Amino acid sequence: MQTRYQVQFERVVSTATAINNYEYLDILDRAFAAAGMIRPLGGELHDVGCASFWYAAALGAFFQPAATVGIDVEGYRLFKDGRTRIDYAKGYLAALSNARFLVADYAAVALPADIITAWFPFVTPAAILAWRLPLSLLQPQRLFERIYLNLRPAGYFIMVNHGVDEARVAENWCNATGLRCAFRTAQAGALSAHRAAPAVLSIWRRGPAA
Repeated sequence: MQTRYQVQFERVVSTATAINNYEYLDILDRAFAAAGMIRPLGGELHDVGCASFWYAAALGAFFQPAATVGIDVEGYRLFKDGRTRIDYAKGYLAALSNARFLVADYAAVALPADIITAWFPFVTPAAILAWRLPLSLLQPQRLFERIYLNLRPAGYFIMVNHGVDEARVAENWCNATGLRCAFRTAQAGALSAHRAAPAVLSIWRRGPAA
């Protein structure tokens, strides 16, 4: 990963965060290689539900976007050290050009994008409750409709889910909105051995409007 993408995450973030970035980069690298697809480069990238966006460097290394927007509804969450999620995000984005953090519910964000990524989006009650969020935020139909509307016609939506069951739920919502699956994989990489089940990555393109 370091040689291929010319990165050394450990120089700017903690060891644990660096390893997590390498894992996400590895997941993307293996998926696009298995799909036989050329990774989309440049353009505007949106990441849905980015938390503190600690993995922005991995997305930047892989997609090399001209602009990056991380969107999370809980940007003002206060942590024990007195910092907010925005504070942490600013640190992770400091070394990236044209990257910003937006506090918002992505379902209400009308911004066009060439690449949209969603790492483990909330599609079940169990997932959203595990993050201590109100169930009112669980609106997968609105979320995936917005992803479809924001995605430019030639764009890519890359989604990663926890296991096959969660992936099926998310894929049903994608299909309902008019997104079409171009590739799906659940191969476990060496850096993902800590996961109970391999993450399911799927690549989507815009189809006819639902």
